[in-house]
Parts: sequence; C-alpha cells; structure tokens
Amino acid sequence: MKTRSSAISGLRAEIENQHDFFQEVITYAGHIREFSQKDWLIYIVWVGLMFGLFLSVSGFIGVGYAHGVHFPPYVWNIPIGIAIFVLSISFDTIGHQTTYKEELLKGERLVHHVTIFAGIASVLLLCLAYHNREFFMIPAFVFIALSVFYSIVDEAFHWRRYVQMYSDRVEMWAHFGIFVGHNIMVAAWVYWFLQGYPGVAETLAYF
Repeated sequence: MKTRSSAISGLRAEIENQHDFFQEVITYAGHIREFSQKDWLIYIVWVGLMFGLFLSVSGFIGVGYAHGVHFPPYVWNIPIGIAIFVLSISFDTIGHQTTYKEELLKGERLVHHVTIFAGIASVLLLCLAYHNREFFMIPAFVFIALSVFYSIVDEAFHWRRYVQMYSDRVEMWAHFGIFVGHNIMVAAWVYWFLQGYPGVAETLAYF
C-alpha cells in the first residue's frame, strides 16, 4: 500500500513532468472532486468571505466613482490586490483540503488560522479607524504587521514542504499570488488611511 509520502511525491512528479503549466493547473484543480461536504463548506466560507470583501470594496468605490467622486489612483490597488488574493486562495485551498491536508495538521493549519485572524482584524480596524483614527490606528498597524509576519512564517512552512517533496509548483505559485495580493491590498489601504481616506466622506453621502 502506498504511503502518504509516496502518494504526494507521485502527484508532484505527475504534475511537474508536464510541459504545459496550464495542464498542471488543471491537474491540481481537478482534486476538488475529492472534496467532502465539510471541505466544500470550508472552501465556500473562506473563498466566499474574501470574495465578499472584494465585492464590498469594489462596490463602495464604484458607487462613489459613478457619482463623480474622485479617488486617488492608488485606491484602485485595493480591489486589484483583493482580486489577486481571491484567485490565488481559490486554487491554494484545493490542495489544502485534499492532497496536503495531513501535512497541514502538523502545525501549518494553525499558522493559517492565526494569519487569517490577524488579516481580518486589520481590515476591520482600518475601517473603524475612519471615525476613530487615534484610537484604532495603533491596533490596526499591529495586526497588519502580525498578518504579514505570519504570512512569512507560512511561506517558510511551504518552502520546507516543497523541498521535502510535500508540495508542488501550482501550490507554490498560488502562495506567491496570495502574498502579492495581500501586500498590494494592505499597502494601498494603509496609504489611503494615512492620507485621510480621500473620497470616502463624499461616497458615504450616497448611502
């Protein structure tokens, strides 16, 4: 009977021997057929939550723009960053709930939970800081720093798995996208906050 290690090594060999990266992505995504009902629930809640953030931010900016509100160009980096993040986690989570589920239980899943908590808290605090700038600014920055720090810790776990043949190129590129998307979003959002949230007051008048 094949061990979990050999099964994962076989999957990686199967994927990385392909010459067409698009085919590698299809192979990786195809593992979504292995989802249990619980896996689907986790996938829908997680990806749906982030897609909801994308829709809410894009919708808010879109309403203001439609009514002639001027947003600085950097503000558009926020929905762009979220979109990159959502696309990346939609692939990454497939591997996390199937092929690499047991490996994540060794500690990486806890890092994911801490990172997600810090990331969600940072966004909520940045929103609250619109009306209470002085009070929420410091905890917002603390949770932003923690979300980035634990993202780096998570990347260390992923590269360790990769060199030990417990990951593949699709998952690694998905994590690159997650890191890029998150950092674009948070950098633009923090700069928007520091500039006094230009365009927000004008847009709120239409709600």
